[in-house]
Amino acid sequence: MDKTIKKVLILGSAALKIGEAGEFDYSGSQAIKALKQEGVYTILVNPNIATIQTSEGLANEVYFLPVNAEFVERVIKKTRPDGILLGFGGQTALNTGLELNRKGVFEKYRVKVLGTSIKTILETEDRNLFINKLNEIDIKTARSATAESVEDAVRIAEKIGYPVMVRIAFALGGLGSGICRNQEELVQKVDKALTYTKQVLIEEYLLGWKEIEYEVMCDRFSNCITICNMENFDPMGIHTGESIVVAPSQTLSNHDYHKLRSIAIKTIRHLGIIGECNIQYAYHPESDDYRVIEVNARLSRSSALASKATGYPIAFIAAKLALGFGLHELKNSITQTTSAFFEPALDYCVVKIPKWDLKKFRRVSKQIDSGMKSIGEVMAIGRNFEEAFQKGIRMLENGACGLVGNNHLSFDDLEDELQKPTEERIFAVAEALKQGYSVDKIYGLTYIDKWFLYKIRNIVEIEKKLKAQHAAKIEISLLTSAKRSGFSDEQIGNITNSTAEKIRALREEYDLYPKIRQIDTLAAEYPAKTNYLYLSYHADAHDLDNFDSNTVVILGSGAYRIGSSVEFDWSCVNAGKTLRKLGYSTILVNYNPETVSTDYDEVDYLIFDEISQESVTEIYRMFNPIGVIVSVGGQIPNNLALKLHKSGIRILGTSPEDIDRAENRRIFSDLLDQLDVDQPTWKELTSMEEAKEFACEYQYPVLIRPSYVLSGAAMAVASNDVELEEYLKKAVTLSPDHPTVISKFLENAKEIELDAVAQNGDIIAYAISEHVENAGVHSGDATLVFPPQRTYLETIRRIRIISGKIAKALNINGPFNIQFIAKNNQVKVIECNLRASRSFPFVSKVLKKNFIEMATKVVMRVPVKKWSSSSFELDYVGVKAPQFSFTRLQGADPTLGVEMASTGEVACLGENFEEAFLKALLSVGYKLPFKSVLLSTGPISSKAELLECIRYLSRSGIKLYATAGTASFLKVNQIPVQTVYWPLDEKSPNAVDYI
Repeated sequence: MDKTIKKVLILGSAALKIGEAGEFDYSGSQAIKALKQEGVYTILVNPNIATIQTSEGLANEVYFLPVNAEFVERVIKKTRPDGILLGFGGQTALNTGLELNRKGVFEKYRVKVLGTSIKTILETEDRNLFINKLNEIDIKTARSATAESVEDAVRIAEKIGYPVMVRIAFALGGLGSGICRNQEELVQKVDKALTYTKQVLIEEYLLGWKEIEYEVMCDRFSNCITICNMENFDPMGIHTGESIVVAPSQTLSNHDYHKLRSIAIKTIRHLGIIGECNIQYAYHPESDDYRVIEVNARLSRSSALASKATGYPIAFIAAKLALGFGLHELKNSITQTTSAFFEPALDYCVVKIPKWDLKKFRRVSKQIDSGMKSIGEVMAIGRNFEEAFQKGIRMLENGACGLVGNNHLSFDDLEDELQKPTEERIFAVAEALKQGYSVDKIYGLTYIDKWFLYKIRNIVEIEKKLKAQHAAKIEISLLTSAKRSGFSDEQIGNITNSTAEKIRALREEYDLYPKIRQIDTLAAEYPAKTNYLYLSYHADAHDLDNFDSNTVVILGSGAYRIGSSVEFDWSCVNAGKTLRKLGYSTILVNYNPETVSTDYDEVDYLIFDEISQESVTEIYRMFNPIGVIVSVGGQIPNNLALKLHKSGIRILGTSPEDIDRAENRRIFSDLLDQLDVDQPTWKELTSMEEAKEFACEYQYPVLIRPSYVLSGAAMAVASNDVELEEYLKKAVTLSPDHPTVISKFLENAKEIELDAVAQNGDIIAYAISEHVENAGVHSGDATLVFPPQRTYLETIRRIRIISGKIAKALNINGPFNIQFIAKNNQVKVIECNLRASRSFPFVSKVLKKNFIEMATKVVMRVPVKKWSSSSFELDYVGVKAPQFSFTRLQGADPTLGVEMASTGEVACLGENFEEAFLKALLSVGYKLPFKSVLLSTGPISSKAELLECIRYLSRSGIKLYATAGTASFLKVNQIPVQTVYWPLDEKSPNAVDYI
């Protein structure tokens, strides 16, 4: 270890976004732990307040500031670190580091870049340098050339031959990349790509080739090991973040595996990488020809997946290597028996499936290609591919009970779905097999390796056999085969026209139960000591010798998605830490490889499996724990509360019946009426006619609100009968078993929310935040201010009184959140969630009072003293701002509404609102000052409302452009503006040309 390194600066990745998600909270947290273990003073720059790494007690200093060169230089000037880590905050941190180096900041302040050097980073990020570097050692890369103009790109493509792949340097998640089959597509793609970067790569398109990845660890002595190799289910042309990924690879021969491993080690050594990296290959399916596609000289989403798949603490070891340690000097802290220089061996199959949320966006392109659109991912483990694959499909929480047995899926054009993949292509493959398509024909349409297609056929064959038997008479051999192929009780019930309960009863009759298996990384070569566990029917006995009953089960948040992100992982981790302090062992059930909660040292037992009634019931039967906590993992655990309670499982905290009273829109609205608490005029819907009658009586706009949904799913504001019919159909489809309510939508009202903890119905801690945007923008998309700066004291007083009434009526024990609208000191309740909310980390860190720690103690019936401090005593302000990823979603309408659209968040602090607000905007990517603004302001009421703001922009010297109607309005009001036209107007100047 380099003893001169006493103080290290770590750059985070800021807000979660498509292409850069929660994996960097996990890797950054591990890096901080590793550095602190060596006595190094740690400084973190990361404005993502919801992360674990920004929690008190981890890094020595935390700066909630934008991760850009300007702000990071200020931190360097103030703190004077000896070294900096650039590889633990994704592309954001890497690009910031390169900019700091270009400006001479590192040299000026004598800051050493730890781990992989700047020179090597540039050689992996700049496509020309990368290709030249690999040519030095005769490593094959795809035929390609870089272009800095559309003309260059056209010339290069003609030389290579169409189709070609367009890629961007220094970008994440395949931003701006795509396949171009002709010159017209190329010009369009490159023209857009050059708005993100100065350089694009035009590359031969390797149609039908496999995509293979290796995770490699290398120290400063050039000792190298491969941690894991992974195979993409989908062929080249689909971004690895969009592809199903299987570990270890299933279709490579021993020769293929070792050939690519040797190339990986040779490449990484030649590049001079120190730490962890990822190398991606295209591999010909019928020969041993290959191309190296890219090397990521940093931690990535693949690193997080490989770490969780193998049980090897990749980020932790990488941070130690950056300090100068050798692999041979370090111990694998998970196995406790092997050194870090020991390659993991797997005797199980891991399947990662991306989580898309495209249904949230109207008109968005559903096609999956070389640019990322997925928000998160799930990771499933089984003893074979079929078991893991079907688990993973259910983990997506998209209504599917597995690959087969789903009644809601159908395809208008099956072959088109196979050739032009969307998130439903895997179901199309199964349907094609049912319709008699051969494996060869499907391969010709999809280029999915035949090995995977045969495995899918196995699942289809079992479904066929199950359909031929009566549910009560399923033979034990067939039921065992089905369970070992990943079929759930519900799925088997659907296939046999029975129920999950009856299938479970049959399993009990046959004494057919899953067993606990360990992820040991050693393939039984040494005795395993890990706490990484999963459920499987491929075993006769448990891998655990005994089960600790002094345990509490925490249900995690599942895959990151819009509305459920890293903030719920923060809640799970803090609940686990509190339980351990109270003397309990902890079990966490989760399947998200990007999370800190699924790290090896956060809980006593980590069960990487489904968060479903069936799985939780089996875990409860094995461990016989004290109870289950459902209030910290977001909506998925909350939705299970009543089902688990009815099956005899003890739910800790607020009772499931009371959770249902809050989640059920009709029951909750009735409760508010009984408490004489004001709410928007409402009615439960039983028919379309009733809905139209309500809208006619109270006048549009009206709000459609289904029950038991996350992030405002299927919520919508209807302004006429046509919209009302459309939105109601969607709401009933999404939540068919729960009531949908219609209410009057109040315009120009302020939205306020309360986060709180209650004990036996009495509020013991609370925080009130105000929204910058008016009601009508989902709370997850709104800009939050805490403490509130523009809310009347009388309004706050009324909110406290109303919240106290609701907490008492629901006998709340634990965390909860209530959302209000206020206008002229009139306060109305919108909804109440009896769980931690996405703003819990924000208010906890601004107040420096951990609400989840308090809530966990309450849940465990530990008396907690009422917290009496007031937010008005704070001499600073916090502002939480949303991060949107619309640039990734072709065709998506960026207009905000009552259904959430943001993918992440940041929060910054300031002496006043303006300072905190500015920092927050810069943290989510706004470039200030603006030089020009395009205005299209909608109806006349909106135009009038925005008039003074527009005058201010004009006085500030900002050039104003506006579409025809808005421009006419502004000119009448004597505001200088240039008119532009929409593309469909077919007039010039055109708005798109200016953009």
